[in-house]
Amino acid sequence: MVNTASDCGYTNQYDDLQKLYEQYRDVLTVVAFPANDFKEQEKGSDEEIGNFCKINYGVTFPIALKSSVIKGDSQQKVFQWLTDKTKNGWNNHPPAWNFSKYLLNEEGVLMGYFDAAISPLSEEVRKAIEE
Repeated sequence: MVNTASDCGYTNQYDDLQKLYEQYRDVLTVVAFPANDFKEQEKGSDEEIGNFCKINYGVTFPIALKSSVIKGDSQQKVFQWLTDKTKNGWNNHPPAWNFSKYLLNEEGVLMGYFDAAISPLSEEVRKAIEE
């Protein structure tokens, strides 16, 4: 799970997320959650966001509807779970910025949180997927 934005310094991570998705296709599904929570870096409609991702980065992984990922009344339900240790067992880290990443295993157990600055292709992320 990753919160995303189309006009961010980390937007090029879409390319790395697509490569990761292709490399680990048998064991990993990437799901993007576009959000306009950080400096209004995702202003487009759901259709515009989807087209942007496909045209510019060849994204073929699922892209959820644009929603809020930061804590508050309108926080997307998945992110309510991802960011509340009383629900997920250990993690209280809300997305620090666009492209914060959360890794779940096939049973739905939250296995890792990776800050926006950590590349999806980093050794740290790859090791977590392979474990």
